[in-house]
Amino acid sequence: MSSVEIRSLLQPPNVHEADARALAHLNATYHTLDDLEQGPDLDELVEQVRKQLDDLDAKLAHSQSSVDTVIADTREKAAEHLHTAQELSLLRHSLADELSFLSSELVSSLDGPEGAPTLLEDLEALHRSLKELESVKGYVQVIEHALKLSEAAVEQVRGAETVVVSEYQNLQTFVDSVTAACAKVEAVASQPDLHVIAFLEGIVERTWRDIKGVFSSKLLEVAEKIKWPLKVDYAAAAPGDRRAFETAFGHLLQLQTIGIQIRKRKGSTREGLCAIQALVQPIALRFKYHFEGTRQTNRLDKPEWYFTHIVNESHEHRPFMESIIQSLLASTDYRTVNAWREFTLQLLPVLERKLRRTIPALLAHPPILAHTIYQALAFDTALKDEGFDLPGTTAVSTEDTEKHWDGVSEVILGKKEWFEAWVEGERKSTVAMDQYFEIISAPDAWLIADEEEDADSDVRIAERELKPTNSARRVKALVEQVTDRYSPLPQYSQRTRFLIGVQLPLLESYHARISSSLDAFETLSSTLMRAVPGALGAGDGRSGDSRRLTAGVEGVQRLCKALVSAQYVANAMEVWGEDLFFLELWAEINRRANLRTKAESVASLPNPNASEDEPPEGTIFEELVRHYRALVGRAEDMIVQCVTGEIESGLKPHLQGASAQSSPESGVDGSDDIALAQTLLAPLALLSSHLTFLRGTLPRTTTTSLYRRIASQLSTHLLQRQVLFRGRSRASVSEGKAVLAEAELWVETARAALKTERGRVEAPWRAYLQAARLLAGEGKEWDKVIEATFGTMADTEWEEVMLESVGLCELPREEVQQVLRRREDCDR
Repeated sequence: MSSVEIRSLLQPPNVHEADARALAHLNATYHTLDDLEQGPDLDELVEQVRKQLDDLDAKLAHSQSSVDTVIADTREKAAEHLHTAQELSLLRHSLADELSFLSSELVSSLDGPEGAPTLLEDLEALHRSLKELESVKGYVQVIEHALKLSEAAVEQVRGAETVVVSEYQNLQTFVDSVTAACAKVEAVASQPDLHVIAFLEGIVERTWRDIKGVFSSKLLEVAEKIKWPLKVDYAAAAPGDRRAFETAFGHLLQLQTIGIQIRKRKGSTREGLCAIQALVQPIALRFKYHFEGTRQTNRLDKPEWYFTHIVNESHEHRPFMESIIQSLLASTDYRTVNAWREFTLQLLPVLERKLRRTIPALLAHPPILAHTIYQALAFDTALKDEGFDLPGTTAVSTEDTEKHWDGVSEVILGKKEWFEAWVEGERKSTVAMDQYFEIISAPDAWLIADEEEDADSDVRIAERELKPTNSARRVKALVEQVTDRYSPLPQYSQRTRFLIGVQLPLLESYHARISSSLDAFETLSSTLMRAVPGALGAGDGRSGDSRRLTAGVEGVQRLCKALVSAQYVANAMEVWGEDLFFLELWAEINRRANLRTKAESVASLPNPNASEDEPPEGTIFEELVRHYRALVGRAEDMIVQCVTGEIESGLKPHLQGASAQSSPESGVDGSDDIALAQTLLAPLALLSSHLTFLRGTLPRTTTTSLYRRIASQLSTHLLQRQVLFRGRSRASVSEGKAVLAEAELWVETARAALKTERGRVEAPWRAYLQAARLLAGEGKEWDKVIEATFGTMADTEWEEVMLESVGLCELPREEVQQVLRRREDCDR
């Protein structure tokens, strides 16, 4: 029964509906009054209805009672069901919370930065960790077994009297088996790399070192009894101590032989003799005590101390090595090893370690760095002079006799950063550029030296006559000092770098200095400007007339300083270029492609020969010598121009007033009656002073060359101005004699200044002398010359007449005719 039906049944009776239904029944039963009288009895019907009502009331009471009971039961059940529903609701919410929690746990930690691992992921991670721990357990067990074998191998040799390495071989076998097993596993599946193989191989190597350490300790223990590491007097040692030393030494050699046999896979790197390495250990400890600690002997600025210490150790123990140790090696497989060379070779790592630790601290101190490198080079030279080299040591095989020792300096020079720091320090430090600037800035830099201090036996005589300036001599000494500093470098590439980076800039700077001085001189002499800083000898701090700086002997002196400076350095470079050191360097530059590339990028070096088969041409300084020779030629041109220009300027008053100052007509008996013009004295004195200065300053060949050029130019000038182009007036005999007297006086002045024979002095003046003698001719000689010159005589015959009458024949016949026509008595 539905709730709607129950709700309808519980409604109270509807009176109106009952009345309507009763009325409807009556109407349906009794249609008329007759039907009421004839039809069924109404009372019976009422009674019947009353009975039905009573039955319905009884049923209603019973139903009401049943309903009350049912409602009570229903309410109880509803209360129970409500309580149950509340409990179920709480349970539902609890289940929903638990479901949400479980759902969140199922979200992976990879889905977000804050996500926690799921249970499954935790289980998987724990499973992986378990597998890794199981693998690690296996690795640890392997390592534990290897360590036990290692300890057993060391203990075996420690307690044995002979060389026994069976336990070490067991360790090697075990490691080999583990290596093979790991290789198979890696081929099947990838496993985390724990480097167990490398660790096991490290155990093998450490075990071998420990075994050698045990035998080395035994050797050192008995070596102390014969006073090692002091100088050993082996003959004075006790026989038992000597036998013990020889036995211990032999055990180490035997151990090394066994090691070569059982450790073949490790034989790719050559190692020194273990016995000698053991003897080096106490020396290394002493070295570390003195030069690597806090003692006063450990000084960065005294590298020669520790280099000398190693040299002394090598020299002091050489007799012991060459006699005793060499005899012990003679009966072993190492009979080809030179004991002293091997001992010295094992000392070198001590120095190399010291240098590697020291050099980084010296990079900020170029002078100390340079000093350390020079000491290293000196150390290498000292050992090589003693006879040390790699052949005869374990560093090279017996067949490899071509390999040589590079030296401990290669530790520094072989590292590009350190080598470049040294070269740069040399270029900028007081050793090179700073010292160069001090040289050219010195007060006496441009003074010409009185005596040549560098006149060595290999210098040519012409060079000995050259008196250089102090700066040229000092620059030469500086360049030679630089050569001495880098000539011991073992590699040609290093020498080339030093040449290009340090030495050539010095020569280029000095060339530029001289060239700028000549430029300044030209500026002063052409524009009469004030003194330009940098001119040779002009830096004395005085300000004066710029004309004084470029005129007279003082001006020529400045040019001579430039000339002798350039000439001196050029001569020096020619000698250097022929030196064996530079010849070998130039040959290597031409032979090696990388060095040729460097040389081609430097303008101061000649172009190297690209063909490696052909010998190199020229010398390494050939290009610079050419530049300096060009400076010499430029200075000579300026000297000639300066001297001739001043003399020609001084001759202007004399040439302009020559007719007023001619000799008197009464003087016809000889040249003694010729009165020279006073205006000629100044030019003659100027020529004399210049030639005297040049003779005292320059070499004879240079002076002679300059004199010929000066005299030729003056002779041509006088010939043109006094004879050929003297104007409209023609000369008389007396005027011709005056010209001849002046010509002779020019020659005599030059001879007196140069202090040499007349024939050599007269050569540049011969054309002028011939013209003067022609002008001064008279009598039969004059007629003879006129007739021969203007006649039909052949040229050869005419030349003979000239030589017979005048004594000279320098001018061509046409010019002689022109000279003769300058006489007033010549009518041709």
